[in-house]
Amino acid sequence: QVQLVESGGDLVQAGGSLRLSCAASGGIFSISIMGWYRQAPGKQRELVAVISTGGSTHYADSVKGRFTISRDNAKNTVYLQMTSLKPEDTAVYYCNEQLSGMDYWGKGTLVTVSS
Repeated sequence: QVQLVESGGDLVQAGGSLRLSCAASGGIFSISIMGWYRQAPGKQRELVAVISTGGSTHYADSVKGRFTISRDNAKNTVYLQMTSLKPEDTAVYYCNEQLSGMDYWGKGTLVTVSS
C-alpha cells in the first residue's frame, strides 16, 4: 500500500523560503512520477510541479523560477524547494505519486505566507 507523508509546511513571511519533503513507501518509487499540488481556500487543487523517473521537470507558470522539485530515489523522497514566497502561495501542499496508472495522495502540509 502506497503511503505518502509530507512535511515542512510552516508560516513564513513573504520573500522567504521553505523546503517541503514527501517520504514515500509501499510503492516502487524509482519508477513513479512524483508531483506536488496545492489547494488554496475556496480554490481547486492545482499542479505545482512534477518530476519524471528520469528527472525531467515541469512547473506551473506561477512558480517557475521560484520553486524547484527534486527527488532522491535512494531515500524514496521528493522535495519542493520554494523561494521568494508570495502570499498567493498560501495553500495546503499535497504530494502525488503516479504508479501503474494509479494516483496516490498524501494528506498535505500547510504553507502560509504572510505579507
